[in-house]
Amino acid sequence: MSKPAHQLPSVLTGRGWGLAGTGVAALLGAQILGRRDLLLLGVFLILLPLAAALALRLLKPQFQVERTFAPATAESGTPVSISLAVRPVKPFGGTARMREELPGRFGASPEFRFPAARTDRSSASRYEYRLRSTRRGLYRIGPVSAGFLDPFGLAVAQHTIGSPDELIVKPVPAELPAVVLDGLRGSDGSVATRVQGVPSQDDVTTREYRPGDPMRRVHWSATARHGELMVRQEETVATPRATLVLDQRESSYDQGFLSPFWADTADDAAPPSSETFEWAVSAVMSVGADLLERGFAVRILDALARPGLQRSPSAAVPDAEVFSGAAAVGDLGEGLAALGLEQAAAASTAAAVTLRPGSRRPGRTSPPEGAHQFPDRGPGAAPADRGPFGDALLEALLDGRHRGPLVVITGALSNEDARRLAPAADTAPTAVALLVTERPAAAEAQLALLRSAGWTALALDPAQSVAAAWSGAAAHAAVLSQPGHRP
Repeated sequence: MSKPAHQLPSVLTGRGWGLAGTGVAALLGAQILGRRDLLLLGVFLILLPLAAALALRLLKPQFQVERTFAPATAESGTPVSISLAVRPVKPFGGTARMREELPGRFGASPEFRFPAARTDRSSASRYEYRLRSTRRGLYRIGPVSAGFLDPFGLAVAQHTIGSPDELIVKPVPAELPAVVLDGLRGSDGSVATRVQGVPSQDDVTTREYRPGDPMRRVHWSATARHGELMVRQEETVATPRATLVLDQRESSYDQGFLSPFWADTADDAAPPSSETFEWAVSAVMSVGADLLERGFAVRILDALARPGLQRSPSAAVPDAEVFSGAAAVGDLGEGLAALGLEQAAAASTAAAVTLRPGSRRPGRTSPPEGAHQFPDRGPGAAPADRGPFGDALLEALLDGRHRGPLVVITGALSNEDARRLAPAADTAPTAVALLVTERPAAAEAQLALLRSAGWTALALDPAQSVAAAWSGAAAHAAVLSQPGHRP
């Protein structure tokens, strides 16, 4: 049940003011002419609109507002139909002018009249309109602002009814060419299938509830996001896995003439972003969807080895790292919908607590079997080694359960960033780094450093399509794999 969230003072309509004015004139006439009947008429005409305004204020019309989206989550550039059902909680004999409150980027808010020409059996008035956003984001749709009129149309009371709902607009995955980088398939050209088994701490994602699933496996936060029962999906480490690392630092995407950040406004819930970061998000969505369709479980991290969607307010399970199963592409898109750039101050604070000297990630008591051993740098270790692309990320990538292809998508890298990232190529059979920048020629030094460490590294202009970039990475990897080739 939705009650008025806010009420403004009742005011008289033009008809109400006209009636009150006529009453005042009648009182003056009664005073001049000494007519008792004019006195009674004047008092009646004045009190009637005032009584209507008082009744609207005291009765406080109560309504249920139900809002549904079709589809439940939209893709950028694709229209979504929004249905409104407005149902009075108690009988209301008046009328109302209603307006749906929308973020400014959607233009003029739709307006409706209550009651509608046709109502259903529950006396609900139903309305429908369509929206389309060309930009991903998490948008607040609603609440409904309503001006309620009494049955005589003498007074109006402004109410805000219902509560807003969040519309998730996901990035659209680009269709990637059918190229397979070295390490993205087995020797027979196939990808291993998933095997159910006893879960480890990281081997958990979500899927739809199926009859027979124990209720203890219901994931309530994901259930609330999807509007249907979702349970934890558990997989063994036999599932082939790939790791995507998305650099989310604002400093990586502030280069070039076209890079001013797209900041939020008061009525626009799109995440803070830029042209280059939008390309990076699209690349993660496209490569992730492609790998998921190939049968991989996809692990998403940021440059500090945190879950890649942890900062996104639209993520169903913000702390989830691994995505797999039938609903994984949708979950990945929802998480990326409202993911924005991280400011330098926040990134520095996170880096300070990500990995301290001598510490390990929670739950890890010893390095995984077969992992490379990095010497303890001691208390005098440079803070940069604990920062972006530092020891925390290396240790996460050395986890034996995630030894699959590695794709890093970032903006412009400094020489120090490239130096810290370079050793990570040894943790994966295939390591691809895509640097999106408006000045690709300025990244030659960083590319050379990464390539010398075994990376397939490319600097790309945001005007280039993700599909072309992925095809170029495959071609570059093929050249590197030729016998006798030198980086």
